[in-house]
Amino acid sequence: MADLSMKLNSAEEISAVFGDFDRNINLVQKAFSVTIFSRGSEVKISGDDEHSVKKAEKALRTLCGYFHRGETIEEQQVRYAIAMVNEGAEEEISAVSGDCVCVTCSGKPIKPKTVGQKKYCDMIRKRTITFGVGPAGTGKTYLAVALAVTAFKQKQVQRIILTRPAVEAGEKLGFLPGDLQNKVDPYLRPLYDALFDMLGQESFAKLQERGTIEVAPLAYMRGRTLDDSFIILDEAQNTTREQMKMFLTRLGFNSKMVITGDITQIDLPESKKSGLVEALRVLKNVEDIGQNYFTEKDVVRHKLVQDIVNAYEQHSGSRRERREKNG
Repeated sequence: MADLSMKLNSAEEISAVFGDFDRNINLVQKAFSVTIFSRGSEVKISGDDEHSVKKAEKALRTLCGYFHRGETIEEQQVRYAIAMVNEGAEEEISAVSGDCVCVTCSGKPIKPKTVGQKKYCDMIRKRTITFGVGPAGTGKTYLAVALAVTAFKQKQVQRIILTRPAVEAGEKLGFLPGDLQNKVDPYLRPLYDALFDMLGQESFAKLQERGTIEVAPLAYMRGRTLDDSFIILDEAQNTTREQMKMFLTRLGFNSKMVITGDITQIDLPESKKSGLVEALRVLKNVEDIGQNYFTEKDVVRHKLVQDIVNAYEQHSGSRRERREKNG
């Protein structure tokens, strides 16, 4: 049996670290197979394995770090702290704090929540073109929109342009009601939602009316040169090779591009190759083009989203192994 004690500074810190109804501490106990309880300002950790007890202590100290930086400790932070402790990389978490990307129209600060998200934001700021690749829920598009709005407000760019391919995923465009704009709007809805959060619906509508903000399907980009713009291509895994090349060559002076996508969710016909997959390979050594890869640890949605991503990755790995085994 191994025991370890640590002192916390106040009742407020203990309350924040343990969480409502000990929700946070229960996650730590389950993850490392330990027992944790507090007596006054002292927290005691007990378990059968000394290594696990030390890991639990590191997780608690990481949660204390969140508290001292003035951050609310939520389930996502607890699970992320546990994952980083298991990798021996918990010290990297402190580098994430303090980076406010944008403030929403309701006054909520938008900050990177993981090391992967922090690296992504830094890359977008430094590079002219950035590829953000990873599973759903990692904040690829949302953070890119936040950085675009910040660049626009700081007058670094004159326009924000958001686009995505209108690829049919089981539902034919022709069957949807309305004119062409009505048909493609459902595909663009995630981009609208992010802009509404950052700017408010009324402000967004005014900027869109003036042409300062444009949300359009990828086909509308052909033949244009986009100067003084922050351009985001979302769902890029569903571009063809020709579409991706067309988009990348729209880059004008004093502009920045962010291309986001998930190469495990390609909706193109099997006969067509993804433009994103090819671009990542072709452009990997080109100066001023960055590639940021997210993992399941960067998922900041509901815990089940992370579990779903893991399950599909394991399933894909098993299928690859069977194919290789069968020759």
